Amino acid sequence: MGDLAAFVRGLPKAELHLHIEGSLEPEQMFELAQRNGVSLPFATVEEVRAAYAFSNLQDFLDIYYQGAQVLLTKADFHDLAMAYFRRVAADGGRHAEIFFDPQTHTDRGVPFAVVIEGLLSGMDEAEQTLGVTSKLILCFLRHLSEEAAFETLERAQPWLDRIAGVGLDSSEVGHPPAKFARVFAAARKLGLKVVAHAGEEGPPDYVYEALDLLEVDRIDHGNRALEDDALTERLAREGMTLTVCPLSNLKLCVVNDLAAHPLKRMLDLGLRATINSDDPAYFGGYLGQNWIETAEALDLSRDDLITLAKNSFTGSFLAPDEIARHLAEIDAYVAKA
Repeated sequence: MGDLAAFVRGLPKAELHLHIEGSLEPEQMFELAQRNGVSLPFATVEEVRAAYAFSNLQDFLDIYYQGAQVLLTKADFHDLAMAYFRRVAADGGRHAEIFFDPQTHTDRGVPFAVVIEGLLSGMDEAEQTLGVTSKLILCFLRHLSEEAAFETLERAQPWLDRIAGVGLDSSEVGHPPAKFARVFAAARKLGLKVVAHAGEEGPPDYVYEALDLLEVDRIDHGNRALEDDALTERLAREGMTLTVCPLSNLKLCVVNDLAAHPLKRMLDLGLRATINSDDPAYFGGYLGQNWIETAEALDLSRDDLITLAKNSFTGSFLAPDEIARHLAEIDAYVAKA
């Protein structure tokens, strides 16, 4: 474990699937609740952690939206971002492409500007003080309407130079990607990258819709794509990046045992899989923990780990010269390790 953990934490890597609201630790939740005079339905940090026993995605989402109530000011969003970046830097993270859910906040009266300006200031500080670069991906909540998604895209207009792309998250089952085809087309016309959660709890058909109707640049999760051989072959052939979240899958009962996780199979099938933490405060581990526990459970080889690290950069939205620099850094690290 010691040698593996040291190798993994030192290995330069990127995180491509991280919901910034999902990095809100119970301690920070209480701190911000006190700062903002918000009452929580929990008396202690232990009570919050005890509530983190989920049987499915919706169980998690219910408490996730509850926790977000404490986020009210630019300082809150700045502090939330910096707490995450400190953790990812300690895990060898060099770059992160983070999701945020503006509708979670604007629907309760927090202005869009407060959310994004707080996050951007945290991102800027992280680059200056920790050397961690980042990009911002605006996610539409799929349980809400297409009209609400269009309104959110409109609100984002003043900050489009700081938004790398749009995504699709929240309750997957019953809310297929097709529901948002027009708003994704509008986002692509604006020059934004597009990604979508598909194949976590939803069927392989949702992955097809994400590819063919949304024309995504990345698939978030994608586990259930493996149920369809033709789809799996297509994803490998097209070099489509899958942002896989092992501890999240375990916590939400997408898999019953980490040793049964499909990540190793994905790599063996030639899929461009990556390891990510999703909502780490709720799912029991940040980036390094996901890497270490998954590597142990699946007996990943050193070559597998190097491939995963390289995939995390080649699947990113960084410029080609920046990707090349990170790949060279991985090679240099491996040569010395």
